[in-house]
Amino acid sequence: MNPIPYGRQHITDEDMAAVAKALTSPALTQGPTIGQFEEAFAQYIGSQYAVAVANGTAALHLCALALGVNETSKVITTPITFSASANCIRYCGGEVHFADIDPETLVLDPKAVRALLEKHPKGTFSGIIPVDFAGYPADMAAFRELADEFGLWLLEDSCHAPGASFTDEQGQNHRCGDGSLAELAIFSFHPVKHIACGEGGMITTNNEALYRHLLRLRTHGITNKPGDFSEPEPGEPERGGWYMELQELGYNYRLTDMQAALGLSQLKRADAMLDRRRAIAARYDAAFTGTAVRTIVPPDRVGHAYHLYVIQVPDRKGLYDYLRTKNIFAQVHYIPVHRMPYYRQFGWKLGDFPLAEDYYAHGLSIPMFPTLTDEEQAYVIREVLAFVNGKV
Repeated sequence: MNPIPYGRQHITDEDMAAVAKALTSPALTQGPTIGQFEEAFAQYIGSQYAVAVANGTAALHLCALALGVNETSKVITTPITFSASANCIRYCGGEVHFADIDPETLVLDPKAVRALLEKHPKGTFSGIIPVDFAGYPADMAAFRELADEFGLWLLEDSCHAPGASFTDEQGQNHRCGDGSLAELAIFSFHPVKHIACGEGGMITTNNEALYRHLLRLRTHGITNKPGDFSEPEPGEPERGGWYMELQELGYNYRLTDMQAALGLSQLKRADAMLDRRRAIAARYDAAFTGTAVRTIVPPDRVGHAYHLYVIQVPDRKGLYDYLRTKNIFAQVHYIPVHRMPYYRQFGWKLGDFPLAEDYYAHGLSIPMFPTLTDEEQAYVIREVLAFVNGKV
């Protein structure tokens, strides 16, 4: 069997043709395809606005800036995520706090967040960054309730979850990042994600003021729109078509037209690829039911996007090592952020978040990508079960 990674991009002839066409455009950075990609992505997610940026981390950083995070800010997130979900707060000088996960979903637990909020005076915290881990939607309705009660903003990290959704207790369906519950949401277009741009990210929102601010922040804080200019100073030379203004400290976090062309092409088959991921997950679910392999099977009200298929087993390292001998390259998502040396310096220690730490001790992401063949998946299932059943 050829090597089987935990994730893999899928590039088609149509994708390559789209990129080749973009290469002939006069503008390779902020060309016309950027706007087309933003409009199409906003329509797919269900938000009013979308801002394309260099990558998911840049998206998080810009959102933190737009939300006013600074040295006085304290923000809550999950320890089970890629470190960028927390780092974006540190980039702005803010203080990161963690709350534990729900072991049934592996997502930040609203009850744990409430307990943390209630231990401090109202006004202590500025916001919450829930993460749609592995493609399982965070309970954004519960987080919105907390945010409204405690005066917080919400930034939804949906890097794993384009196309995911959940139905709230009132029967209303919410798509991850649609702007109905969080002020801002972010997505990633890293190669192993649902939509690949090589690198790339997107911010979605229904807030026009935040949208306009983000457009400026991603391009050095510069505007060239006359309606946004400051009043001319006495004696200032007459302004011409060249005039622009640096209005605040921004960043060069732009996506290129070539990357947008690839993303736009991939977006056209996003639903089909999501259906394939869900079919692969259903096959895994059936194979592991009644075994020592623990899985997360969402209820009917949750539309899981399955960026990852995560299992939990008694001997995680043993299985990880064994699978590598069989050319199956599983991965661990993630080492809890509070256990990283950088965050340990702030006083976080082993035992602070026992549910997250227990998941980390047993969790493993096995192959999940749309081009995984039935034969490859059967092989993965067979080898996982052989190990956990002691038949190797």
